[in-house]
Order: sequence, then structure tokens, then C-alpha cells
Amino acid sequence: MSGRLLRLVCTAAVTAGALLAPTPATAVPDPGPATGAAVGEPGQRSVAALLTDLQRLYRDAERATETYNGTAEKLKEQRAEVSRLDAGLAKARLSLHDSRGAAGRLARQQYQNSGEISSYVRLLLARDPQHALDEGHLIGQLSLERAGTVERVVGSERKADALARAARKALDGQLTLAQRQKKERDDVRKRLKDVEELLASLTVDQLAELDRFEKSGAAEAQKKFMASGALSSKKRPSQEGEAALRYAVRQIGKPYQWGAQGPKSYDCSGLTSQAWQRAGQPIPRTSQEQWAQLPRIPLSELRPGDLVIYFPEATHVAMYLGDGMVVQAPRPGTKIKVSPIAANPLLGAVRPDPGGQPLRRYRPPKLPQGATSGSNEGYRSAP
Repeated sequence: MSGRLLRLVCTAAVTAGALLAPTPATAVPDPGPATGAAVGEPGQRSVAALLTDLQRLYRDAERATETYNGTAEKLKEQRAEVSRLDAGLAKARLSLHDSRGAAGRLARQQYQNSGEISSYVRLLLARDPQHALDEGHLIGQLSLERAGTVERVVGSERKADALARAARKALDGQLTLAQRQKKERDDVRKRLKDVEELLASLTVDQLAELDRFEKSGAAEAQKKFMASGALSSKKRPSQEGEAALRYAVRQIGKPYQWGAQGPKSYDCSGLTSQAWQRAGQPIPRTSQEQWAQLPRIPLSELRPGDLVIYFPEATHVAMYLGDGMVVQAPRPGTKIKVSPIAANPLLGAVRPDPGGQPLRRYRPPKLPQGATSGSNEGYRSAP
């Protein structure tokens, strides 16, 4: 995120009382007739129309961010594969060098011994046939060793050639991924610039009204969700789930940064993936992969440490804290915080450790001061 965008967002937050953070259309009440808040260059648009534009821009930015994250993870894996193949190729070339050295010595030995009489004639002329037979056995062993040397040379050459081809292919794949990552990085920056430009076009009054509009919508969505009974009684986390949650809680107050995985900043899936990594249970990097690959559970089964996925395209993720609250990195310009679970439109939930047994005793982590302050909303889904 550019420094200019961060300054813009922070200035808007101070001036308007809270940073603009679009909420899902389903969680925002009907604004009714325009009240005059939408003025100036935005074309006299209503609060709802401005919100719709921001929802679209934020959704585009989040999709681009998670695409970038996925490519970054693939590039990391590809680099590891290139390193592995390079190490194997170096070892194979060393083995080939040794085999060729042995083959050279064999060739010289054969040349030097080319004038000697055959072992059969030597047997016929020997005074001690048994001794000659023993020598013949030794000669046979040498012949087998020579054949083995030749086989090793051929095998080493084939292995080195195969590894060289694989290394070249892996390197080509790495270069392709690096180019793709650069394009996706530029796309994220463009999307964030679009958000910046729209925010810059809004007046202080518009920002303030949007903030009030969204906060009331988020509060209403949380109230309805909790009243629905979708969440069951309190459940205890597993040992790994508790460790992941405590890690996430320790990050509260650190800034959101797209593509970041800590330790100074995180994006939404960077926080959840690192928390579970530190708990000893590696999980996929992006929110889409977490939704696609981890076991899904009903919301009624949520326990602390489980992951809550948002928006139809699974472009946002948070970690369940308990009592209808989550820990999340909402979006650029915000900090990691505790939010109501329904602050964003829910898609479902997943459990990184489905086999983990609940703790017999559990005490929730103590939250730092100001843990619930700031914007609750992640990237928006267009209505």
C-alpha cells in the first residue's frame, strides 16, 4: 500500500471520526432518498451509490491480492524445487566426473595390457594350474568391475542429463511465475489506486455519513445473526487451536499490508496461515485455498481457532475468538483487531485440525486495550 494512500485513509479517519469501511449490501439498511450528502464531483450520488462503487473497488482489490498471494506461494515452492534440482544436478555431475575418471583409468589399463597372452593360454602353460585358475578368477572379477564402471558412466550421464532437463524446465517455470507475480503486483497497486482516487473525491461529510451508514448496518447484521441461534454454546479449542488463537491475539494492533505474512504486518490470510503455522499445523496460504482444502464445519460447531470465510468468492478470512467475535486483518489502512463475526457476509467455516481434541480446561486469551477499535469490515462484495 502506498504511503500516500495510507496518509489519505488515516486523515479521513481522524477527520470523519472513523475510517471509511464499506460493509456488505445485505448488512446495510436502505438509505432511502438522498439526503444531500452526495455532492461535488461524484455526481450527486447517494450514499448507497457511493457504497456500491467502493464495494466493487474493494472486491477487485481483494481478488487481486489473493491472486497475488497464490502466485507468490507457488513461486516460493518453485524456487525450492529449482534449488533441490540444482543440488541433485551438482551431485550427479560430481558422480559423473568420478565415473569418467574410473573409465579413463580402465582404458589406460586395457591399453597397457593389450599385448599380454590370454588367460586360457596362461592356464595351459602354467606349472601350477590351480594358481592359474585363481588368477583367471581374479581376471574375471576385474572384467566384471570394468563392466560395472562402464555401466556407472552411462547411468551417471543419463541421470545428469535428466536432472539438467528438469532443472531447466523448473527454472523456466520460476521465471514465468515471477513475471506473473509482477503483473499481479501491478494489478493490486492499480486497484488500490482506484480506491484512493474515489476516497479522495469524497468530502468529509460524505465520509462521515458513509461511516455512520456502514456501522449501523454492521451492528444490525450482527444482532440478527446472534438472534438466529446459528452459533451454539461455547466450545473449547484444541491445543493447536488455542496456540493459533493466542498467536493471532498477540498480533492485534499491527497494520494490514497486502501480501504480508508478518512479523510486522499481515493481510487476512497471512495472519491465519502464520498463526496455524506457529501452532504446528501448516495450512494453505490464501483464503480461497483455505476454504477449498480445509475441512468445512457448520457455524454451530465453531470453536476458538477455527477459520471463518467471507464473501461468495472466499476472498476474506478471520479466526474465531468465541462469543460471536473474530480476530482479523480487515483491509489496507486498518489494523488487526477483534470484530463481530457478522461484520462481513459469511460464506462458511473451516477447521485446520479436525482431529484435534478439545482441551479439558480453557481460559480465553486476554485482549489488549483497544482490541475492538477501528473498522470491522474487510473487502466488500459487490451487491
